[in-house]
Amino acid sequence: MTANIQKFRTLSTAVNHSFESRWLLHRYRLLHHGPDTMEELLDRHVVKREKSLDDEKNELLNRQQLTSSRREALSLYRDVIRATRFFMWANSQGNLWRDVLRENVRKEFEEARFERDPEVITRLLIGGRDALQAALDKLVEKQKQEIEKQRGNSNTP
Repeated sequence: MTANIQKFRTLSTAVNHSFESRWLLHRYRLLHHGPDTMEELLDRHVVKREKSLDDEKNELLNRQQLTSSRREALSLYRDVIRATRFFMWANSQGNLWRDVLRENVRKEFEEARFERDPEVITRLLIGGRDALQAALDKLVEKQKQEIEKQRGNSNTP
């Protein structure tokens, strides 16, 4: 019986010691609030060069360009999706051209999603606008031809 009590006391002391050391370690971590990654450590302790007004102006201008480019890209995407409503006929596989075009547009926009070079972004936006306008012009021309063809067939007795 005394042997069992002795075993219980040693086990209790070991568990208590383990609990206290974990609590102290946890409390130390809470007090420490140190960096979690190497980047945070370097960021906190490496001397940074002072930002000048030119740097701040350049950063602001860059953000404005990215914001306006983002706005233009979203506008272009919406315009393309709206324009695909007019493509209601099926291709050779039986898929509607509207759906095929929407898939391709989505894929192209996703591929260019993380582009940061303003020149490349501008080139992509201009190319997209031109392609959309050319597609709509061809669609209008074809529609006019179809209307003329139907008028010609209805006038023929």
